[in-house]
This record gives sequence, C-alpha cells and structure tokens, in this order.
Amino acid sequence: MDHLHSLRDAAPAPFWLDDPCRPQAEPALVGGTTCDLLVVGGGYTGLWTALVAKERDPSTDVVLIEGEEIGHAASGRNGGFCESSLTHGLGNGLDRWPDEIDTLERLGRENLQAMEDAIRRYGIDCDWERTGSLTIATEPHQVAWLAEEAETAARHGADTALLDADAVRAEIDSPTFLGGVWNKSDTAMVNPARLAWGLKQACLGLGVRIHEHTPGLSLDEHGAVVAVRTPYGRVTARRVALATNAYPSLLRRHRLYTVPVYDYALMTEPLTEEQLAAVGWKNRQGWSDPANHFTYVRISADNRILWGGYDVVYDYAGRVSAERDRRPETFATLARTFFRTFPQLEGLRFSHAWGGAIDTSTRFCVFFDTSHHGKVAYAAGFTGLGVGATRFGAEVMLDLLAGARTERTSLALVRRKPLPFPPEPVRSIGIAVTQRSLARSDRNEGRRDLWLRTLDRLGLGFGS
Repeated sequence: MDHLHSLRDAAPAPFWLDDPCRPQAEPALVGGTTCDLLVVGGGYTGLWTALVAKERDPSTDVVLIEGEEIGHAASGRNGGFCESSLTHGLGNGLDRWPDEIDTLERLGRENLQAMEDAIRRYGIDCDWERTGSLTIATEPHQVAWLAEEAETAARHGADTALLDADAVRAEIDSPTFLGGVWNKSDTAMVNPARLAWGLKQACLGLGVRIHEHTPGLSLDEHGAVVAVRTPYGRVTARRVALATNAYPSLLRRHRLYTVPVYDYALMTEPLTEEQLAAVGWKNRQGWSDPANHFTYVRISADNRILWGGYDVVYDYAGRVSAERDRRPETFATLARTFFRTFPQLEGLRFSHAWGGAIDTSTRFCVFFDTSHHGKVAYAAGFTGLGVGATRFGAEVMLDLLAGARTERTSLALVRRKPLPFPPEPVRSIGIAVTQRSLARSDRNEGRRDLWLRTLDRLGLGFGS
C-alpha cells in the first residue's frame, strides 16, 4: 500500500494549469457583434483556426468565443505529446487509408514543422523539445510487435531505431522494459497549457477578438450569415468554425459522431539529481507501451514525471463535468504501476492528479464536415492525439469554408465521415463490452476475441 501514500498530497488539479504564468481571462461578450469568421471553442483547434485565418488574410475580422477559459479543457491538461500523425498512429492510418497513407504521413510531418515554426515566430514559451518518442515492450509478446512496427514506420519515411532490452534501458532504465522502438523525429514534447496561452497571445497580437466565459448556446442561419447566441449577446458571422470537440456541438446531428471519454494522469514532484541518474532519460523522449490499456509517460522541463493513461472511462449519455476529473481508483492504479516500473524511485510523491474528457470517433481520429450551405465547418474526434493534428484540422476547416479544393480537402480522410455511435443505451453497453474485451486481450498476449475481431471487420477495431 506504499503507493497510496505517494498520492497523499496530490492536488486534484491539472499540473499544467497550476501555473503562475496563467493569463487573465478576456472579458465575456456583452451585446451584439459581427465578424467575418466566428470560432467557437478556445482549445487548440479553435486557436489555430483563428491564428491561421489571420495569417492567410490579415484583414479578416475574427472573433473567438470560449465557454470557460483558454486551455481549460483537453488543450490544457493533456500529456504534452505533439505527434506528427494525423491518423492516431500509422497503423490506424494504414488500416483505413492505405492508398493515401504516404500523403497523410508527409502532410503530418509538414504540419508538425509548421507548428514548430509558428512557436518560434511568435516567441511562444512552451518548453518545446523535438525528442521523438519511444514505444516500449513490457510483455514478451510485444517485442515482436515492435520489430514489425519499426519496419513499417521506416518503410513510410520515419527515422526509427529498434532497441533491444539493454539498449532501451540505456535510454530509460526500468526492470520491466524488454525492448523498444525509437521514432526519432516525429514527436515533440510541449507544455500544453503554455502552448494554448501562447497561441492566445499570438491571436490577440494579430487582432483576433477573444471572449472567454462565453459559451455558444444556439446557431441559426439568416440568409447570408449565421448567428450564434451567447448568454449575454450574439455574434453574427459570414462563416463559423466549430471547435468544441468533447463538449456538445451546436449542431445536433454532429453529436452522433463523437463521445467523450475520460483519461487520467499523475505528475510527480521534481526528481533530485540522484533520482534522475537512477532513471537515466538523457534524451528526454516521451514513451508509451503498446497495450490496449496503455500508459503514456514523459519528463517535464523541471524533471517531473507525468504518468497517464491505462483507464479510459465513459459515463452514460456522455456526460462531461468537473466531478469526473477525479477518480481515486484510477489514480491508485496509476501509482501502483508507476512504482512497479520505477522501483528505484520509491518514496517519490505525486504533486498533482487529474482527469479530463477526450472526444473520440469510431475511426479514432479527426473527421470534418460542413453545414448551413457551407457557411459552417467543424472538426472533431481527435481521440487523444490532437495536439499536433488540431493545426491540420484548422487548415482543413478554413479550406472548406473558403470553398477551396486543396490537397487537404481532396483526402478521403476529409471527404468521408466515420460511422456514428449508436444511441443510448446501446452505446454504453457496446463501449463496456469493448472495454472488457480490450482488458482480456491485454491479459491474453494481445489475442483479440470474437467481439474485437467483429469490430475490426466493421472498421471499428481499436488497437491502442
């Protein structure tokens, strides 16, 4: 039970948001206003949409509204992995879009570089580190998976290295590590909240009008314009980009395509020099394992260890609320697996424990559509790898709103939507059965039962 003592002083709040650099909120919208482009949602998707719109045409009048504060939701509480993949990993992309996977991989790498360029151009202080990432085998049957993964990734342009047990433990030392794949260039580590706040400041600097504590309540078309009602006012816009992700969309038909699932994480206190030496980690890569109920781990700029994942929790009817950010049983599981992985860090304590909602779709990556005769566009369903893909999503929405035919809008990824989720109670039953099957698969050397194989055949299989 020693692992429970490590949680005793953990603050029930996201580490990244517990920061003295957190900016003041912009005033809520009061009264009516008009604009060329209204962006609904102040996470990464909305912020990149507003920023790129101003970069494309500085004369565009852009308003962004956010129901809470910038970075409040997933954009301020994620693990800080910024990956180039637009398809929730190469394997998912190969399964769904094999004919355009090389284009998707290239566009993803270009998008990651464009993010890095923007961070430098606007002087955003967000602890950006282009470390790459490790996938680490912690079970014997996973070692063969990683050899196949390394070969596939290299075939599609990744700079990868296959590591045996000694080599991976030379990178990060744990007695549970049996091998690994190091993708050396396609992932950056970032402080997610500071990235959101930096994008906010960049948007303000370009003239975007931002209103926080201003949720969109309804959306209606009036001839050539669209009006969005807010608690104290109304925005009338020529075009609207919806970027609400895990929160209910202003378009009711859009809500069938996503469900919110809760993910959880712990952050340790800073490691001492001796503790850091005991773990190694000189190259500071983020890492994860290839299990269905996987763990993702990274080291922060001040040498804390973030330990997240394992449980993914869905509540009946997709409820999203602050009460669901705390789940003691998951925090206890995460702490136990932490000390099993790093027994040399016994006595280390956790400073923060938190959760948050992720929007997922049945294809486990972003999808797009338009409505209201092309005046409204949306992107959603990022499923946990959205830090990088949100910028690509912003570009696509702006292309769609402009009616432009581009390489991006020609992709099957953009043109086709995923299957919708079934209504309740079938939705909750299906998710619960899938979760049990995924856990059984992890206990059974990755073998997929009849239920998971059926989902695979329907294009609904989930392998990570």
